[in-house]
Amino acid sequence: MNVILIEPCFPDNQREFARALHATGAKVIGIGERPESHLSDDMRYWLFDYIQIDSVVNEASLLKAVQFVQSKLWVDRLEATIEAHIMAAAKVREATGIPGTSVRTAYLCRDKPAMKEALREAGISCAQSTRAETAKDARDFAKAVGYPLIIKPPDGAGAAGTFRVESDAELDHVIDESGLGAGHAVAIEEFIEGHEGYIDTITIDGEVRHEFITHYYPNVLEAMRERWISPQMVTTNRIDAPGYAEVRQMTRDVIKVLDIGTSATHMEWFFGPKGLKFSEIGCRPPGVGQWDVYNAANEFDLYYEWASAIVRGRVGTPPSRRYAAGMIALRPDSDGRISGYSGLDEIGSRYGDCIVKAHLPDPGTPTQAVEAGYMANAWMRVRHPDYDELRRILDEIGRTVQVHAN
Repeated sequence: MNVILIEPCFPDNQREFARALHATGAKVIGIGERPESHLSDDMRYWLFDYIQIDSVVNEASLLKAVQFVQSKLWVDRLEATIEAHIMAAAKVREATGIPGTSVRTAYLCRDKPAMKEALREAGISCAQSTRAETAKDARDFAKAVGYPLIIKPPDGAGAAGTFRVESDAELDHVIDESGLGAGHAVAIEEFIEGHEGYIDTITIDGEVRHEFITHYYPNVLEAMRERWISPQMVTTNRIDAPGYAEVRQMTRDVIKVLDIGTSATHMEWFFGPKGLKFSEIGCRPPGVGQWDVYNAANEFDLYYEWASAIVRGRVGTPPSRRYAAGMIALRPDSDGRISGYSGLDEIGSRYGDCIVKAHLPDPGTPTQAVEAGYMANAWMRVRHPDYDELRRILDEIGRTVQVHAN
């Protein structure tokens, strides 16, 4: 099989998708923005060919490159795994007749107001929401629904550009801050109280073949606003517990409504006083290296499982579910440059056998803002056979390890 992989070199874990496709026996053609001379030796080995273009989200440039590849050999699949690349890839697929995620599905997985409207029509429980194109739209929605509200870009990912609004005065501020007052549309929705998590899948022809459930501690918006918090994302190995049946079924219902075929998916959800609520879904893998957490928890290679789904139409190795696994972000105590760490030896002596990987930037490394995300500064990946014990260990790491900056 001949597979085009968009931007195989950035971010760093993109290399794993190229590696895995090559391991299945596929001929992998990379299209990216970096010069070929910048490819690593491994990447040169994994790729059958490579084409550099100005931007992988420039649909005209991407289309021209794909058509050039098609003039040389048959292309079976065109794959993108980064949120910002999904729509351009879908439009080029449609223009060239290559199977894969459709433009309609990509649009519904990118545009949050359209996504929720389609799912509400299918009876899937979502927050009340709308697309606001003017300040009046936002004020009318606030009057009808009440506060608090969440305002975010219609096609944003994670908590980037997301605001929680508690009053008319805050809404006026966000109208200016978000660009809505200048004509930039936003997604606006009711705030859903409750615990936040996500479920990730590999689907083949719309059927879930692998799935993993992860919990946020605390919820994302709070985690991305408070420096003192060492936020965690913790993957359960108890996925067959009855309490997860509803979210697993919701995932399958969403996949069906949005007509997601053979793809990775990443679906966020809330559970609270109003019950289970769908939040959003992407037809791509999760970010922040989460598949590496799943690999550590399940003693297998999820990248290869994804590639096998793409190339062979099947998966091979079942997850072991031997471990619960999680990631904890460790924030510097101030902005500046990292000056050192405390508590590492203590944690290492107690839990070194549970720590799968640690990223500890060298002293002198500039810090990044809290809003930059879970992997912006220091972090650890940890696993343990018991989910509750893992939570306790992660809490202790958060209390003990300090990242100092000046």
